[in-house]
Amino acid sequence: MPPSVSHPISTTRRTLLGAGAALGIAGLGLWPEARLFAQQLGDFIEGPPVPDIVPQQLSKHVWLIYATDGFPTPENRGMMASVIFVVTSAGVVVLDSGGSLQIGQMAIRMIKKVTPLPVVAVFNSHYHGDHWLGNHAFVQAYGPQLPIYALPHTIEQIRGVEGNLWRNLMERWTNQATAGTQVVPPNREAAHGQVMKFGDVTLKLHFYGRAHTPSDLCVEVVEDKVTAVGDIAMTNRIANIDDGSYPGTFKYYAALKAAAGDQLWVPGHGEPRRDLLTTYGTFLAGIWEPCLQAVKDGKPESEARVMVMKDPRVASRAATMQGFDSNIGKYTSLAYLEAEKEAF
Repeated sequence: MPPSVSHPISTTRRTLLGAGAALGIAGLGLWPEARLFAQQLGDFIEGPPVPDIVPQQLSKHVWLIYATDGFPTPENRGMMASVIFVVTSAGVVVLDSGGSLQIGQMAIRMIKKVTPLPVVAVFNSHYHGDHWLGNHAFVQAYGPQLPIYALPHTIEQIRGVEGNLWRNLMERWTNQATAGTQVVPPNREAAHGQVMKFGDVTLKLHFYGRAHTPSDLCVEVVEDKVTAVGDIAMTNRIANIDDGSYPGTFKYYAALKAAAGDQLWVPGHGEPRRDLLTTYGTFLAGIWEPCLQAVKDGKPESEARVMVMKDPRVASRAATMQGFDSNIGKYTSLAYLEAEKEAF
């Protein structure tokens, strides 16, 4: 877990916390009052603001608020996933809103430095909270009727256990820096192949099955030849694939490239690249193919792990990829388990 650090707490907040502690001891017989106070306290407390990150212009319409870190810490206050926004003649469209209320608020400040136009829509790529918890800031600024789009399975997960799970995880990982963030699920269903016009910009939605998760939405900005890919690929971070699939990811890449053609692929984590699907796919293949071969040869997982670590597609990135040492063992195990199902 990330180390704990402190951040400033206002005098009013300290007073409320002290009162809350007293009520927790003396108010056991006043449970309704204690519960109401706790709700009011939770509504009042917010973590500190996230420092501004100057947006980078990627194309005529597309801008990137880039997250340099791949994982949440108290120091980065949860700023681990990039926020993309598209400036159209009809308003601004946000592609992933960030991992907290505070990150979303920072993104809104940055959007206003680029254009006076309002945000008219938000898209959430999948249900991992670093990509959608910022929804709170956008409905706070633009109203609860602001369209927020996601695939149906993503909406279901956020409305279910994943919503509060991710809100709580982000608070814990950041030492409460994201406190005050509320779960705001998407309110519009997106569908594969859907084409949407926002003024002078056309967005095309892509979904080709389980990859990073069972419901990863990619959004193509047609006129700019730029596609936001969420977490199906990452530039220099080993991706969580607990809910995903190795062969599913390869199939997704092939279908997406065939449908969209040459693009600037913009990941949620890492720099945009035209060769992103190829380079990250090569790395994943370096994990998947040795595991599949080990299963076919009747070798145990321990031997598969040795094969993976020796594979040049993996070994060449071991020293520089974020999260490699802490995650390669787990994701090799997941590849081996999936290979067992695939082979038999």
